[in-house]
Order: sequence, then C-alpha cells, then structure tokens
Amino acid sequence: MSDDRVETTTTRRADGGAPNVTVIERRGGGGGLVIGLVLLVAVIVAAVFLINQGKNDTLKTEATTAVAKDVGDAAGKVGDAAQTAANKID
Repeated sequence: MSDDRVETTTTRRADGGAPNVTVIERRGGGGGLVIGLVLLVAVIVAAVFLINQGKNDTLKTEATTAVAKDVGDAAGKVGDAAQTAANKID
C-alpha cells in the first residue's frame, strides 16, 4: 500500500494576477519495511537458537548414554574379577 499523498492548494490574488498554486507531496518513510526486516532477523535468530538447543540436548544425551555404557562395562569386569577371586578361594 502506498502512503503517497498529494495536496494542491490554489489561492487567488486580490489584484487579479495569476493564482498561486502550492503542491505538497508526502510520501511514506519506509518504516514498515524496517519493522519487517527487524522481525525477520528476530525470527532467524530465534530459529538458530532453537536448532542449537536441540543439537546440544542430543549431544548431552549421547554423552550420558556412552558414560552409562562404560560404567556398565566396568561393573561387569568387577563382577567377573570378583567371581574369579571367589573361585580361587574355594
């Protein structure tokens, strides 16, 4: 939508000379475009933040899973060592 506006004012001279014509043009300053660009940048920043947050959660989950597996393997080795020691005592 265009904010262009033209006003024309004609005044007649008292002495009968040529009338004075004043033309005033007003145009929009482009404020809507600036607001739109700011909102677009805000949406992009929010999307990048949310995508990175999801990646961080996935990395934390994978790291926790790997540590739990390692702890389970170590517990299994301790159990095997205890069983071997118990068999030697008998």
